[in-house]
Order: sequence, then C-alpha cells, then structure tokens
Amino acid sequence: MRAQLIADHEIPERTPLTVRPGERVAVGDRDTEWPAFVFVTAANGCGWVPARHIDIDGAAGIVRTGYDTTELAARAGEVVEILADDVESGWSWCRDAAGREGWVPDRVLARL
Repeated sequence: MRAQLIADHEIPERTPLTVRPGERVAVGDRDTEWPAFVFVTAANGCGWVPARHIDIDGAAGIVRTGYDTTELAARAGEVVEILADDVESGWSWCRDAAGREGWVPDRVLARL
C-alpha cells in the first residue's frame, strides 16, 4: 500500500533503539500524546516502545516482542510505501523512494 504525506515528519534527535525479545529494560512514563507507548531504557539506549511489547512489572520489564524505534523523516507531498501498519499505536513502518525505512505517524499519511 502507498501513502502520501500530508505534513512533514521530523525525527527526534535521539539515536534509534532496537530491543530484542528477552531483553531487560527499565520502564518509565507512558507517552501522553501516544498512549500506546512507554519510555524504556535498555543497555544500548532509550526510546519509546509500545507497552504491549513488554512484560512490565513496576519500573522493570522484559521485552516480549522485538521493536525498532527508527523513524523516517519525510516531507509533505512525498509518497511512501507502507510495509506494516500498527493500527493500535497509530504508526506505520514505511519505505521512501530512496529505500530508507522507519516509522511515520498515521496522522500525516493519506493512503493512495
């Protein structure tokens, strides 16, 4: 499926985080704008991961499903291919014309 961006998507300054099943993480706050996500700190960095991917016990957790927090910077008008649509979180994993991949929020995507 393809989509066109209806607004720019800027990526955060933070280095992307990849967590793997079985990895232990520290679990922080739930995101107020994107409530499906919790902030985690892992051995190799930190970032926002869907809470459903982690078995959470207080401030600690064990990753149940691997996740990559890479976001795709894109400008309004660009067309991307949607490779995975995570309806629950409100984000889609996309590929741009140059072959770069990452998450883009659904609210800036108009499906073609």
